[in-house]
Amino acid sequence: MRTILLGTAIVAMSQISCGTGKTEVATMKEHFKDDFLVGAAIPAGVVNGIDEKADSIVSLHYNSIVAENCMKNEELQPEEGVFFWDDADRFVKYGEDRGMKIIGHTLVWHSQLAQWFPFDSVGRYVSADVLKERMRSYIHTVVGRYKGRVMGWDVVNEAIEDDGSYRKTPFYDILGEEFIPLAFEYAHEADPDAELYINDFSMFLPGKRDAYVKLVGNLKERGIRIDGIGMQSHIGMDYPDLGEYEKSIEAFGSTGCHVMITELDMSALPTVHFGADISDNVDFRKDMDPYTDGLPQEVSDRWNSRMDSVIALYKKHSDVISRVTWWGTHDSMSWKNDFPMHGRTDYPLPFDRNYKLKPFMVKELASDK
Repeated sequence: MRTILLGTAIVAMSQISCGTGKTEVATMKEHFKDDFLVGAAIPAGVVNGIDEKADSIVSLHYNSIVAENCMKNEELQPEEGVFFWDDADRFVKYGEDRGMKIIGHTLVWHSQLAQWFPFDSVGRYVSADVLKERMRSYIHTVVGRYKGRVMGWDVVNEAIEDDGSYRKTPFYDILGEEFIPLAFEYAHEADPDAELYINDFSMFLPGKRDAYVKLVGNLKERGIRIDGIGMQSHIGMDYPDLGEYEKSIEAFGSTGCHVMITELDMSALPTVHFGADISDNVDFRKDMDPYTDGLPQEVSDRWNSRMDSVIALYKKHSDVISRVTWWGTHDSMSWKNDFPMHGRTDYPLPFDRNYKLKPFMVKELASDK
């Protein structure tokens, strides 16, 4: 391994050849093999061969993948009785061809829900019985199609508000709290061997933490299978407080569920707000997009230092953390460039816009040498 000195920092050289797949340091999946699975959310463009460099990164470094969009309801069933399988089928085969653990995302979610799903022909909410049947039919169809091929499913996504109350969605409005156990029961019926997860953002907040610990406990008391709690972990330079974040890891681990870091990225930009509700959007402000030509060295150093601390926290709790999944592969394709303010230039992922591994991970991987 060669190193170069940058000021007082030692950065290991890790230039990945996208043509050969060779690297001078360990890959992430090798490095963390005794800690947790390492994954990435990938778009259809990677699966379909449009972004070959991103494909090289995914194939080299990750042993788990989740679909960024192609397994969401509005993509799979845009109309009642009409399913579109092409992208999801390619995604699953992509993971199988590379020997990866495949995560299905997501079965019940109010966002990216097909418009027809909770409504009748005149635009009114359907009855509880109709919605139950639509949920059961949809979950059985999707999970059943990939039975034995998908390791686990994000069954319910973003069901709880930051204060611990239930989010007011069509599922909650029609079925109340019972929509969550029903979704898990339907998924388990469709594939009894698949792991089943619940997933949400801002999981470091005490109100949300307590609500999920209670919810998971209630599911287990009823004998309903739940295997994991997903902490989305869309974080920033000034949030969350890592002490509160660690409390949530410990609390969720105490339920007997796996803890999964499911949608990891860290914005380098000034914080607009720390939520991840995709319906939240704010008007563009130039002062909130200060790094269009690249991160200043001082900001990059702080970003990498904070990410060092985050990775160290995951390793500390690898006894309960079963998977760490980045939400994307390289900076230019991250959703954070457009959320919650369209058109910003952000730097939230382990690979930069030139597909090069960032210093925090180069340093981490170099520790194997």
